[in-house]
Amino acid sequence: MKLEGKVAIITGAGQGIGAATARKFAREGAIVVACDTNTDAVQSIAAACLENGSHAIGITLDVANRAAIDDMVHTVAERFGRVDILVNNAGITRDARLEKMTLAQFDQVIDVNLRGVFHATQAVSEYMVRQQAGVILNASSVVGIYGNFGQTNYAAAKFGVIGFTKTWSRELGPKGIRVNAVAPGFIETPILSTVPHEVIEKMRGQVPLRRLGKPEEIANVYAFLASDEASYINGAVIEVSGGMTL
Repeated sequence: MKLEGKVAIITGAGQGIGAATARKFAREGAIVVACDTNTDAVQSIAAACLENGSHAIGITLDVANRAAIDDMVHTVAERFGRVDILVNNAGITRDARLEKMTLAQFDQVIDVNLRGVFHATQAVSEYMVRQQAGVILNASSVVGIYGNFGQTNYAAAKFGVIGFTKTWSRELGPKGIRVNAVAPGFIETPILSTVPHEVIEKMRGQVPLRRLGKPEEIANVYAFLASDEASYINGAVIEVSGGMTL
């Protein structure tokens, strides 16, 4: 198993890509710390990880709350003795065109999708530097590379995550810590539940594979990047989009 005995914190683990990543890491032997604002969902995911034979716990967490993140990381380090992997997956959308976007919509997305990544990474970095080892994986998006109509806030945050990744890979690399980002394309997650059918069909048409991605396909990339098989990959942004940007 690729991640045998590794302690992995996964934010936004209650559904979608985060939940798939928690289950995949559990199958690969990791000790999974599943974090999400939805208590019932995160406890359910932790239970599913336990069924896969992994040690797992669920923690209710808002990544925009720095004090809560510090408490969570301290608790994990005290309980398991180390923190090996952080997957900064938590994210939200509050879409609107520029002229109609409210400050609240802008701030909410920046607080979770950008500032939350900063909070969690700064909190775990103390322990990883002490260990002289660790892996940090950040959720960006093809929107963070190419932009998207109606997503000023989301694009800014996901572009910022790429900047974090490039910077931290330089700062933390000499201390044995690898930092990479994954940029998914159109993925079948609950976030698409409110999108009209005709829009979904248009999205499929933009992908050469003529389908949307599955959360498990992103989780597989996270598991590879978190493993020793990716030991010389640092500062990369891996696009997983079925070729939609070609």
